[in-house]
Amino acid sequence: MNTDDVTGALNDATNWFVANQDLLVQYAVNIVSAIVILIVGMMIAKWVGRGLHRVMTMKGIDSTVSDFLSAIARYTIVAFTLIAVLGKVGVQTASVIAVMGAAGLAVGLALQNSLGNFAAGVLLVVFRPLKAGEYVSIGAVEGTVQNVQIFSTTLRTADDRIIVIPNGKIIADNIINTSREPNRRQDIIVGVAYDSDIDVVKKVLGDIVAADSRIQHAKGVTIRLHDMAPSSLNYLVRFWTTNGDAWPVYWDLLEEFKRALDKHNIGIPFPQMDVHVHKQNAPIKQDAAE
Repeated sequence: MNTDDVTGALNDATNWFVANQDLLVQYAVNIVSAIVILIVGMMIAKWVGRGLHRVMTMKGIDSTVSDFLSAIARYTIVAFTLIAVLGKVGVQTASVIAVMGAAGLAVGLALQNSLGNFAAGVLLVVFRPLKAGEYVSIGAVEGTVQNVQIFSTTLRTADDRIIVIPNGKIIADNIINTSREPNRRQDIIVGVAYDSDIDVVKKVLGDIVAADSRIQHAKGVTIRLHDMAPSSLNYLVRFWTTNGDAWPVYWDLLEEFKRALDKHNIGIPFPQMDVHVHKQNAPIKQDAAE
């Protein structure tokens, strides 16, 4: 390539730069603006994620849930930042948003059950019908809550079995939380024989209840004839204790009731049936010869 060719190429390049000076400046400004938007957006996403995680941690929300929700918030801001950056450099963002929407719809349909469990997990975290350490009954299972995760909740039963329940089933079922309140009412049904004196039975049971200091007597104690069953008179013993004393008091009272009833010769019946046989005269057989 000779000198004239080089000079001509330089002149053409110079002329092109001069002719497109405004356009180049505009592109340069857009690129710089896009870089600034990207940096600021990433910083905001980082700050929002950390701040949201810190707030949820202060509220006592499970770490798994707080990590996941803060990550969603951070990635959402990052996604909008990238769309803004693409729009700044001249990319048609409408088509990008349409593609992202279609992809999101497809993923949502494919993960419908999982998303339902996730939404239920968010509701459990927000409304807190149960939390770690509480004893709950959910449908046909019960146990102590180990943790509430994004898609499922883990219970530990009294016999040390682990039950993992999808959050969607928990929201759709009844939740009985026996640990949330400090006190619990207990009912014991005691069956005695029909020939037992009502006042004597009530006094025997009442003396045992009165002697137990773990019972909250100020909240009231009820001892009444509750049911006249086919084989027994059933008395209701109703009282209040703390959650921690509920089962020990229940078992101790049952044993003391049995000892006291035996001591006073008050029978504890078992199911029985009286069978009455009515004899009938046998029919007179006629002689075959007749």
